[in-house]
Amino acid sequence: MSVARQSILKRQPVAAPSGRSDPLGATPVEGGVNFSIFSRNATSMELLLFDREDDARPTRVIKFDPVANRTYHYWHVFVPGVLSGQIYGFRADGPFDPARGLRFDLSKVLLDPYGRAVVVPKAYDRHAARTRGDNSATAMKNVVDPLAYDWEGDAPLERPSARTIIYEMHVRGFTAHPSSGVAESKRGTYAGLIEKIPYLKELGITAVELLPVFQFDAQDAPPERLNYWGYAPVSFFAPHQRYSSR
Repeated sequence: MSVARQSILKRQPVAAPSGRSDPLGATPVEGGVNFSIFSRNATSMELLLFDREDDARPTRVIKFDPVANRTYHYWHVFVPGVLSGQIYGFRADGPFDPARGLRFDLSKVLLDPYGRAVVVPKAYDRHAARTRGDNSATAMKNVVDPLAYDWEGDAPLERPSARTIIYEMHVRGFTAHPSSGVAESKRGTYAGLIEKIPYLKELGITAVELLPVFQFDAQDAPPERLNYWGYAPVSFFAPHQRYSSR
């Protein structure tokens, strides 16, 4: 285990067998991962562990005990042996009352609102979430993130607004065309954008404002079209997967 990884684990609270309500999301700790999710109206909760994003059924289902694994409206569990990279999701049961905004369905796989990474199966089907039956094989799922991003000493520039020139851009659109000069493998990606930083500096740009970069639903669009702009977020803490060159 790397020194950096050991340091990160030491900063994380060691979970009790029943888990901790804080922090929300999937948090790697020494010996496993602590899962915590908020639901005011759920009557039961299940954690689903998958081997692959397109699995038709989970390899393991962990049912939350409403006494041991619930604190106020927070459902939590510590799962020993789970590592970073584990694919997971949730299922929740509760009242079905659309007039009150309640649409619980225990057959549906749910994303973790605090998940930091999302995987999308090749057969992803937005409409499968609306119809009856299990949608495990076609649902987006989360991935446990190692919390080990290296910021490499990055810090705010603290440039005054009066000296700031902002360029608003779409990550994919900025380099998707061959005329961008970016290698084909990096066109339309975060890496492609990085390659264009010298060009932006030549223009006098001092800051960029990116259109939505969190994970969104590409199928949230009229029939036979794709959601290009990204204004249908499904996970505010996860970068959009298709913008990654890797």
